[in-house]
Amino acid sequence: MQNNNDNAVNGVQHKIPQEAFDWYDEYAHGLIDRRTFMRRLSGLAIAGLTMNVLTSALLPNYAKAEQVSFNDPDIKASYQTFSSPKGHGEGRGYLVTPTELEGKAPVVLVIHENRGLNPYIKDVARRLAKAGFIALAPDALYPLGGYPGNDDEGRGMQRSMDRVKIEQDFIAAANFLKHHEMSNGKLGAVGFCFGGYIVNMLAATMGETLNAGVPYYGTPAVRELRKNIKAPLLIQLAELDTRVNASWPEYEEDLTSFGVDYSMHMYKAANHGFHNDSTSRYDEKAAELSWQRTLDFFNKHLSA
Repeated sequence: MQNNNDNAVNGVQHKIPQEAFDWYDEYAHGLIDRRTFMRRLSGLAIAGLTMNVLTSALLPNYAKAEQVSFNDPDIKASYQTFSSPKGHGEGRGYLVTPTELEGKAPVVLVIHENRGLNPYIKDVARRLAKAGFIALAPDALYPLGGYPGNDDEGRGMQRSMDRVKIEQDFIAAANFLKHHEMSNGKLGAVGFCFGGYIVNMLAATMGETLNAGVPYYGTPAVRELRKNIKAPLLIQLAELDTRVNASWPEYEEDLTSFGVDYSMHMYKAANHGFHNDSTSRYDEKAAELSWQRTLDFFNKHLSA
């Protein structure tokens, strides 16, 4: 197992303190600004933990994240627009299909974090297509020109937008994908962080339209909507993610009381973002196990 607190620079392994990951989570979710985040990190820049080591460990390096090339002969990728009358009018997503598609296939909506459609999320869509699904990864930032190429700017752009309209854009994307000409009519959704929340929100607003949901470290939908959840849910949480995990006991209580078919996996010693292989929060063992569970779950619930 790759230790998600270890980072190698110039062949030397450095232990990244857990508080650095916690501060990054606060920074990434708008609880502290960049200046505060960097000031806190500077206090750790001792005993080999230079600022370069720390920032290299914590900030995304998307060159690491490509597991399936966009040139892979088994998949075909394009951009598709869709109508979103209750959202921003029109949305756009990255659509990836298996090259050798015989007949129709199950479809999966892939939902990014709070910073737009970055290279990691596009790679997740390609991984799904490689596994035989049709995947669509919408970009919430499309009304502002799309993901800008860096997470800081993307995070600020997404924060500036109307959240209700963003949610409506994802609902529109889900309906577009479910009724796509290549769809077998079975719709799944997987999302990470903000995207995990969107999966929970889709389950609570779309009822039986959603056939399976996999929220990774996402908070639940508002409580009054949870009674509408019909889709089976596979909930993936990280043991060290105290911010998101604080919402789990109440959510579990509601899922149980409403008779939702759900399972939850808590990944030991993993941080929020453990599936994202572009930073040192990545936990290889947890990521691979959770992803295999995700594929098995979708194969079970989305087959025709």
